[in-house]
Amino acid sequence: MSTLVEINFDGIIGPSHNYAGLSLGNIASSTNAGATAYPREAALQGIAKMRHNLDLGLAQGFFMPLDRPNERWLAALGTDSILAPRHLLSNAISASSMWAANAATVSPAPDTIDERCHLTVANLQTMPHRSHEWTGTLKQLRLAFADPAHFAVHAPVPPPFGDEGAANHMRICASHESAGVEIFVYGVAGGPFPARQHIEASRAVSRLNETQSVLFVQQSGQAIAAGAFHNDVVAVANEHVLFAHEQAFEDAASFYQDLRDRVPETEIIVVPADKVSLKDAIASYLFNAQLVTLPGDDGMALILPTEARDNAPVWSYLQELIAGNGPIRKLLPVDVRQSMANGGGPACLRLRVVADPEKVDERFLATPRKLDEITKIVAEYWPKSIDPGALSDPELISAIRQARSKLLGTCRLSELAD
Repeated sequence: MSTLVEINFDGIIGPSHNYAGLSLGNIASSTNAGATAYPREAALQGIAKMRHNLDLGLAQGFFMPLDRPNERWLAALGTDSILAPRHLLSNAISASSMWAANAATVSPAPDTIDERCHLTVANLQTMPHRSHEWTGTLKQLRLAFADPAHFAVHAPVPPPFGDEGAANHMRICASHESAGVEIFVYGVAGGPFPARQHIEASRAVSRLNETQSVLFVQQSGQAIAAGAFHNDVVAVANEHVLFAHEQAFEDAASFYQDLRDRVPETEIIVVPADKVSLKDAIASYLFNAQLVTLPGDDGMALILPTEARDNAPVWSYLQELIAGNGPIRKLLPVDVRQSMANGGGPACLRLRVVADPEKVDERFLATPRKLDEITKIVAEYWPKSIDPGALSDPELISAIRQARSKLLGTCRLSELAD
């Protein structure tokens, strides 16, 4: 009999991690554009987060960085990494696949018609630097979740309908292994920043994933305009708990009523705007925490970026939260500052998959020993620093490719090299 658990698959931060400021609407990315990045430090921080989760008793997996710069994409544009204009090279060399929350939308077996876990790879077509990720991501997903008796992995929704994956998708259920309601959060254009998740893409993913109980919910224009480019910047769900900012949704009252009607056990924790402003919520990535169920009877925990602890209004609110008798009982700050500076917190770095770990390709599942081996490769081969002005340096490009090749070999995933 299969055992379904939540596995968090983190993207290993790639050796080309840099601050080129490519993501319109992402405040942190824009603010730090042109700064020196530290790929080695970034990857080690990500590995430490995975190790932290393993130590909590949580199931943990990982995905490989994609091949960068993407020469096939550049060739389709009539150029290459040597001759490409700077703006094209910046888009080709981005390490943005590290944010695995955008890899796909996952519908676990209890929620689907055919009782398989479905994954639809995200097209990410709104942003040029992410629009060419899906081919490499799809290859990994089809390798990691290859068992057709338990998984179905789908190609992306075609343009022009933008799909950003699990960052705009939540699931509410009595427990991970129970059937639940899947929540697809979409945006509507009209503010200063693009709405990246289109309702037609959400509807298409729901059909592809054969979901049975679904809600389509509009993200508030106010949240998008404030810099909440994905729903996971203003809301996060885990099992029967929804943790959201007061200004996260366009019609929150109707949504919350629909949710309670579908799943009576639902607990909704709304963070008031007069205690935590949208600005503070986005600056601290309070909601881009991993809300997880701890093993045993320890309740739920928020795995937060240290920026949430450093933000006085946010931390004050969180102290009040855990002092109550609610489901969230622990606050666990982690240091992912290199990712945060490029606009991605703890939740951005992971894709949640409810599945039987024995049915997943074991090469993608983390153990302390594997993380030790990955750490050694990162410490030896990842560039210590990258200045965006030096992206076209042939020696840097060669070092980036060598680093990824070494990692693939260590993890026995060399078939991803092509």
